[in-house]
Amino acid sequence: MTKRAERMRSIQPFHVMALLARARELEAQGRSIIHMEIGEPDFVTPQPVIDAGIRALQDGYTHYTPAVGLQALRERLAEFYQRRYGVAVEPRRIVITPGASAALQLVMAVLVNPGDQVLMADPGYPCNRNFVYLLNGQPLGIPVTAATAYQPTPQQVHEYWTEAVTALLVASPSNPTGTLLGENSLREFHAIAAAQGGSLIVDEIYHGLVYDEQATTALAVSDDIFVVNSFSKYFGMTGWRLGWLIAPDAYVADIDKLAQNLFLAAPTIAQHAALKAFDEESISILESRRREFRQRRDYLLPALRELGFEIAVIPQGAFYLYASCSRFTDDSYSFASRLLEEAGVAITPGIDFGTHLPATHVRFAYTTSLENLHEGVRRLREFLC
Repeated sequence: MTKRAERMRSIQPFHVMALLARARELEAQGRSIIHMEIGEPDFVTPQPVIDAGIRALQDGYTHYTPAVGLQALRERLAEFYQRRYGVAVEPRRIVITPGASAALQLVMAVLVNPGDQVLMADPGYPCNRNFVYLLNGQPLGIPVTAATAYQPTPQQVHEYWTEAVTALLVASPSNPTGTLLGENSLREFHAIAAAQGGSLIVDEIYHGLVYDEQATTALAVSDDIFVVNSFSKYFGMTGWRLGWLIAPDAYVADIDKLAQNLFLAAPTIAQHAALKAFDEESISILESRRREFRQRRDYLLPALRELGFEIAVIPQGAFYLYASCSRFTDDSYSFASRLLEEAGVAITPGIDFGTHLPATHVRFAYTTSLENLHEGVRRLREFLC
């Protein structure tokens, strides 16, 4: 008999991965599939970054870096925060990680004891719950709706915070809803966590991909906040597996120790390549892509509303539209499966994002060309009529 850890009962798979696998099968059979299920930019990594990676290989940069990352990259990130946000960050507080997932695992590992609870929005990114379960902690979802832009309110955080809670995790922009938190909310969340002797963790993975206003980094609020970010989304480096964590000074040594043991170091080639991500040429490419993502959002949002999907909040960031499909179904997974099989359109069912109204919501990702989005809408119209 195969024995498994009890925590595996709580860790759920990505349901959308089964849909993606089926989509690949259909494509192998010759079917045309419009992919709006994948949370990954369709653009390739900017050429200056690719060239820097190639040079790093050719120059022999193939050995481990320090566990906290290349000093030069930590310094470039500190310069980036000063230039973009007007915030001073000491490079010693920046830890380079193998993707943002590793950064979140480090934060949870340094904060969560068995039985501790971590507050987070429901719906939210599903892996965040599983990072807590991995430490034998308990994620505690705060139900959020369009009425609060799918973000928790300070009043809710007060209500849900108990002695068992060790941290609050929020995301701005959020996945799956693309909504932002303003500076006032971040300040209130930090004040609540500090008063309770807990921590505030802010997922800023989609910073940069914001369309109607300048996003506020939590680092503008306090140095005593854990901030997680990534080279995957805005910088277009998903497959390079590179992210970073900015930690309060008091935790840096412990996080260094954890990183040494859990990951050794982030990929060396990726770190050297990322040094070019902040150059003017790369930023120009990335800003052009950000404008294209906005064009896609501005097309898809009214098109889906016209078809009957309810999208009550305009997402200010990321590349997702979180829509109520209650007009058509009360089973989002079956709806997504039928849409794939019958119309050749792949989307993500709400059940991947939590337990609050998941059966009547789906997520559309506009991580494909405008041409494909037009075709996807045409197929949706035929499917729904």
